[in-house]
Amino acid sequence: MLRGRLGLETARIPHADRHGLVWLSRGQLIVADGTLQFCASGNGELSSGVYDIPYQGVSLLLLGPGVSLTHDVLRLCARHGTGIAAVGDNGTRMYTAPPRGPDHSAMARRQAVLWADPDSRIAMAIAMYAIRLGEAPPRADIAALRGMEGARVREMYKLMARQYGIPWEGRRYNRNAPEETSPVNMAVNHAAVATRAAAEIAVAATATIPQLGFIHEDSSISFALDIADLFRDEFTLPIAFQGYKRCVEDESLSLEREVRRLAGASMRRQGLIPAMIERIKEFFDAHDSRGHP
Repeated sequence: MLRGRLGLETARIPHADRHGLVWLSRGQLIVADGTLQFCASGNGELSSGVYDIPYQGVSLLLLGPGVSLTHDVLRLCARHGTGIAAVGDNGTRMYTAPPRGPDHSAMARRQAVLWADPDSRIAMAIAMYAIRLGEAPPRADIAALRGMEGARVREMYKLMARQYGIPWEGRRYNRNAPEETSPVNMAVNHAAVATRAAAEIAVAATATIPQLGFIHEDSSISFALDIADLFRDEFTLPIAFQGYKRCVEDESLSLEREVRRLAGASMRRQGLIPAMIERIKEFFDAHDSRGHP
């Protein structure tokens, strides 16, 4: 492709017509003749070789371990509105993402409006609790909902422990003395970190505002924590207990590494991040016709 040919150097394709996420790991991302290319070293998913990346048709490039890139890559992606995020294996960590992404601010503005009004903020929190509880909550009091959710989660821990044949003495974690945390509780922590990373990627992909959470409030990634919690039952806890059980059966395994490996494989297989993106769109009544990724 010739630089500037047919105006492609400055053309922008709406995000509604793009294909979402592209995962890359172990290789070099460069610009050659005006085209984005990935020189893969071979990683089990992508054979070694040089691949053209259709950057104009991608909403977000997810760069995993072992990827290096040139300054020209940043320039080209910025010009065409293609986002870049540095992530861990299969998205189990979120390291950084420049503020690039969708070519609009519709969802961010809708989020800000809903968050700024006390009534709509509570309504959104209740909607999130309804998803977590599996039914419309009988009460609109946030404190009561937190109590209901807490009781439900405690039962879910017990259910998962019975399903995997693991002794369970309750969810306990001392932030001041993490070394005193039981291995099964540490497995839950490791799985939660991976789910949180997926949610951060989804928030970056939709260009929503991470600080404006509806249930969580104090964290700089409060909204990502809101989204991560929606997937606790179907993703976080199964990964945690499965990973812990495998480490019990094979003492040579590292707990954190095994949980992270399982989380990454399941994340890609189940399409966790796209599911989170769709959930965010639903919350803010946004669809591809408005140009979302």
